[in-house]
Amino acid sequence: MPKVKLHIDGELIEKEVDKNANLVVLAGIKQFPKLKYGCGMGRCTRCTCRVLKGAENLDEPNWKEKKMLGDKLEEGYRLTCQLSIQDDIEITQENISIRPPRRKKSVTEMK
Repeated sequence: MPKVKLHIDGELIEKEVDKNANLVVLAGIKQFPKLKYGCGMGRCTRCTCRVLKGAENLDEPNWKEKKMLGDKLEEGYRLTCQLSIQDDIEITQENISIRPPRRKKSVTEMK
């Protein structure tokens, strides 16, 4: 079973999870405490984390992460709602303030 280490609010939370687990789903059913999350669909960025160790064990960022995080992906930022945990990983949600990109107004909204 993969081990997840989460740095948040000055604490280190360590927990074993099932392979292919999604941390936001676990947080939603109170099995992964303190994890910050919002929509669970890759649209709000509230679940953004920075991967400290184990990034090589994650799938490549999907289109939602590329759209929402852009260049921050190169700095190790990911959306936890889009991650499938395959192996040990260490992440942090401390001092992260990434906002979703502004939505472009459609022509009808501009009238």
